[in-house]
Amino acid sequence: MKDNHVYLIHIRDSIHRIETYTVEGKTAFFADLKTQDAVIRNLQTLCESTQRLPDNWKALCPNIDWRTIGDFRNILAHQYLDIDLDIVWNVVENYLPDLNQAVEAISQQV
Repeated sequence: MKDNHVYLIHIRDSIHRIETYTVEGKTAFFADLKTQDAVIRNLQTLCESTQRLPDNWKALCPNIDWRTIGDFRNILAHQYLDIDLDIVWNVVENYLPDLNQAVEAISQQV
C-alpha cells in the first residue's frame, strides 16, 4: 500500500507542470498539440490522484468538488476523442489555483 502522501505529491507536481506548460497563455496552448497533450496527460494524473486521497483528507477542503474532478478524469481517459479544449483551458485557468491551495492546506494538516 502506498503512502497517501504520494498522491498529494502527484497532484502538486502535475499542477506545477501544467502551469509551466501553459505559461505562454491560451493562444499558445490552442496552437500547440504537444502542449495540449502534455496538459491533458497531467490532468489525468492529477485527477486520478485526487480519487485516491482518503475521504477524511478531502473533507478538510469541502470547497473543492472532488467528485467532479474524478468525473473529469473519466472524460479525459475514456472520451478522449470528444475532449473540449475550451473546457480544459477553463479548468487550467479557473480551477487549478484553488486545487493547488487545497492540496497545500491538506499537506500542512496531515
